[in-house]
Amino acid sequence: MERRTLGGSGISVTDICMGTMTFGAQCDEKLSFEIMDRAFDAGIDFYDAAEMYPVPPKVETYGITEEIVGRWLKTKPREAVIVATKITGPGHGWFVPPVRHGRTALDRLQIVRAVEESLGRLQTDYIDLYQTHWPDHSARYEDVLDALTMLIKQGKIRAAGCSNETCWGLMKSLWAAEQHGLSRYDSVQNNFSILNRRCESELAQVCRQEQVSLLPYSPLGGGVLTGKYTDDWPEGARFSAYRTAGERQQKILERFLNGRSRQTVELLRPIAADIGVTLTALSVAWSRQHDFVASTIIGATTVEQLDESLAAKDLILDDETMRRIDEIDELIPTPLKEDGLRRK
Repeated sequence: MERRTLGGSGISVTDICMGTMTFGAQCDEKLSFEIMDRAFDAGIDFYDAAEMYPVPPKVETYGITEEIVGRWLKTKPREAVIVATKITGPGHGWFVPPVRHGRTALDRLQIVRAVEESLGRLQTDYIDLYQTHWPDHSARYEDVLDALTMLIKQGKIRAAGCSNETCWGLMKSLWAAEQHGLSRYDSVQNNFSILNRRCESELAQVCRQEQVSLLPYSPLGGGVLTGKYTDDWPEGARFSAYRTAGERQQKILERFLNGRSRQTVELLRPIAADIGVTLTALSVAWSRQHDFVASTIIGATTVEQLDESLAAKDLILDDETMRRIDEIDELIPTPLKEDGLRRK
């Protein structure tokens, strides 16, 4: 498996990362261990969590994912695993998180408290990559970066990153770091897939020019790119459950699964068939094949699902295959609906 560096941090990771947001909800601890063991044996050394996981986030369950990862981490040499986790974003916007009673401002108090709690659940004395789960564009970036810089100097985190960030927000943070002599974000974790190629424009240029690595999440478009939602609503699948869930989940469902995304999947099927791979392997390989991507985050609720994604670990798509995928994008640009970050 290829290794790439996280921004300018000097931390190298495998170009596939194991996401853990289902651990403690769809996956019990035994199954979570089996999935992480399979990933580790396949060569993956990068594992991404969040204090808010598992999803869907609930007061009763937040933090369980980190606890499961922490117990699993005890079964491996600590230096052999790169651990990433996230502090919950502010609770005064689109979503009030079920963490610390929704009082999740990205200030020094909350950042320090969140790190200490995550260290305890993960049963480790340092976190390799600590990320803001989503930004607070109404707050001063230098205040957030000052707290993260302090934690880096204390050795509690090795590098900092952001997630669900805009191009403006990432550049603003880099400017603040430079102006105030603070540690900068080495990574940005955003939604990126064949269904959502927005990162290839402005964000890609920021990453290339400013030495920031993209960590794509949802390379399978929430599972849509596996093709399993084409004719039916599979039992136990995330979007099957979202059909009867709350308003927020139904909006997410509409964003990911719509006529345009279904049509895209159907056009991808013959491309995958022609090169003898699954839609899953095609989609993960496509994500890996971008120069501004350090590691693509995959998820799984079964070992079999993980193996489907792992089929992409050595797969390189040739120019003709990439051209055919580009033609679909020209025909159906950005099937995944806008997430609202660029609108008031």
